[in-house]
Amino acid sequence: MTGLLIEARALTMRWFWHLKREPYNIFFTLTQPMIWLLLFGNLFERAREMPGFPSGTDYLTFMTAGVVVMTVLGNGMAGGIPLLFDRENGFLEKVLATPANRGSILLGRIFYIVAMTLAQTLLMLAVAYLMGVRVRAGLPGVGMILLISLLFTIGLAVVSLTLAFSLREHGSFFAIIGVLSLPLFFLSSALIPLNLVPNWMRAAAMLNPMTHAIDASRSLILSGWDWRLLGRAFGYIAAFDLAMFALCYRRLTRPLL
Repeated sequence: MTGLLIEARALTMRWFWHLKREPYNIFFTLTQPMIWLLLFGNLFERAREMPGFPSGTDYLTFMTAGVVVMTVLGNGMAGGIPLLFDRENGFLEKVLATPANRGSILLGRIFYIVAMTLAQTLLMLAVAYLMGVRVRAGLPGVGMILLISLLFTIGLAVVSLTLAFSLREHGSFFAIIGVLSLPLFFLSSALIPLNLVPNWMRAAAMLNPMTHAIDASRSLILSGWDWRLLGRAFGYIAAFDLAMFALCYRRLTRPLL
């Protein structure tokens, strides 16, 4: 286990060194969620006038949790792209030819994705605070939002990394990620409350772990601690993560295609 963590740490640092050489990437990676917050928060401001929208809540406050989990979705699902390029240029095969554990490749990339996602989430919540959004659950609630983001990021990153190990070129990867991401986003409560969507979409959204991550985070922002929502969110996200790890384990035990 110690050797696995040492290898994972070394591979994690490799990704940070990559990022250090790309200052524009750092800037846009950290600022993109703030752009979403500004654009969505103003674009859908009139949505609060719809019957069924939470009374006394401005759309920016309502949308903050949705943007946080949207960021998690984007980072997690895109997490396998650099690994796929490593595979295309032959670097991944060289790593696999060493005695390094395959799990360290997975963990190293996950550690990096989680670190970047948490940094974005903190920055986004800070900007939302400056724009007037208050987390009713206080600083412990911010910590809980970060924990929800962390757990959901892991499951999504594992999906992306499994695809990177399974596909030979990035064209197919982008197509599959696009098909997977859109239903996860639109069949969720990211944009509007579920009581305002058709029944079939509401039923599908309740099976979507992204919905439960958003609802739990949103409750911490709007009303404070709701242990029923938090427990349900952790249950769905844990089940999702375990299922994705099981699929990834099966893929890692097989040779590359």
